[in-house]
Amino acid sequence: MNLLAVSALIAGVLSAVHHAEVVAHKVGEPYGTIILAVAVTLLEASIIVSLMLTGGAGTETYARDTLFAAVMLILNGILGISMLVGATKYKEQNFETKSVTIALVSLVSILVLTLVLPNFTTSINGPSYTVPQLIATGISCLVIYASFIFTQTVRHRKYFLAEVSGEEKFVGKPEAFISLVFLFICLGVVILLAKAISPVIEDGIVAAGLPTALVGVAIAAVILLPEGIAAIRAAKRNQYQTSINLALGSALASIGLSIPTVVVVCTLMDLPLVLGLDSKSMVLLGLSVFTVMLSLNKGRTNGLYAMVLLVNLTMYIFTIIFA
Repeated sequence: MNLLAVSALIAGVLSAVHHAEVVAHKVGEPYGTIILAVAVTLLEASIIVSLMLTGGAGTETYARDTLFAAVMLILNGILGISMLVGATKYKEQNFETKSVTIALVSLVSILVLTLVLPNFTTSINGPSYTVPQLIATGISCLVIYASFIFTQTVRHRKYFLAEVSGEEKFVGKPEAFISLVFLFICLGVVILLAKAISPVIEDGIVAAGLPTALVGVAIAAVILLPEGIAAIRAAKRNQYQTSINLALGSALASIGLSIPTVVVVCTLMDLPLVLGLDSKSMVLLGLSVFTVMLSLNKGRTNGLYAMVLLVNLTMYIFTIIFA
């Protein structure tokens, strides 16, 4: 049964990537990457909310832990692996630095407001917000994300465009619409299977004597597989701009859409919510953001940057195991 679920999960991921690329070819960049990022995020947010509503120990930190794991995997894993694949094949790859600046300015603000600032407010004890603070934070995330989308798709769309190779094929409107429908179906299957096999993953981690915090990382990794594979395939086509659009757009969507959703549910249902990270996690988050900023500030990639990002990811997982 477990083997069947894993096989179905892999098939769902590969199908989602295929349909996402078909849609992207029709609507063009950066709309294709936005569709994939938002679709994954909406399904991810629904899973977070459903698990929080079930109650039980640790539900108040589930949103924080899942989103932090997703951001760390995106910044260090997806960007790092894509960069390494591109460096192995092309040595260096070009991209538009203005798009990176726009995305990182938005991302840093959202990350600090949601995962860092709650540790330093004084209205309530602990790494949490009061209801008014929570609502203000949710609105801030929406405003920043909406501003980013407007900039990406209207005001400065040219900064996010990737060069189209001769291998790109025209996709008709009916085929694109069908692929969009199947994209959501495949992503839904991936998310549901990730939730279904999470007890198996948890049992395996516990049996190995590892911390249960790794469960959230494993589930986040499964959820991000479609975007990760799409980003790696783009890097193999010498389109690292698309990889950046997928990775940073996904990180922004994960926080910018999931947090407001969680805020609404927790406010209406009077559920506890802990957002502030501990000191170790804040250091790792700061290191990851700073490293990404430095490695993407020249408009060209190389293998060294990729290795540093992957070392950051390894140390993040290592410090979970050996806290």
